[in-house]
Parts: sequence; structure tokens; C-alpha cells
Amino acid sequence: MGCVSTAAAMHGRRVLDIIPSAFTEKNLIGKTCGKELKVATMHERLLKTMEFGDAFIALAGGFGTLEELFQIVSWA
Repeated sequence: MGCVSTAAAMHGRRVLDIIPSAFTEKNLIGKTCGKELKVATMHERLLKTMEFGDAFIALAGGFGTLEELFQIVSWA
């Protein structure tokens, strides 16, 4: 995700990093390149993603990635 957001920012696109606070507390995120929006839970992250997102992509991941993708698709 970092490479995609970095490339988008380098080409003049707005990037919003929506990050659950648990990830920032445990230092599980890398460098961000856009505006950071910290949220309390993963559910709130998905709600904000739906609110602010213009498009959605899913990169290779695990069950959590599939869960987020299916939730976004079912809410759209």
C-alpha cells in the first residue's frame, strides 16, 4: 500500500492514510505520505474509507484484506 500511495502523491493526488490507533501505538505502520486520520477501530476505518474514498483496490494480503474488500463491496 505504501508504494501505491507514494506514487499517487508523487503524481499530485491527494492521499489520506486512515489508520487504527492500535497500529500506531504498536508502531506497525511505515512512513506515511499523505494526511493521517487516526481512528479508534478497524470498523471505523472502513466507515471512513467509504466516506472519503473515490476508488478502492486490494493488494495481495490475507484474510483481513479479504474481509475489508468484501465489506466495502457489500456496502457500495
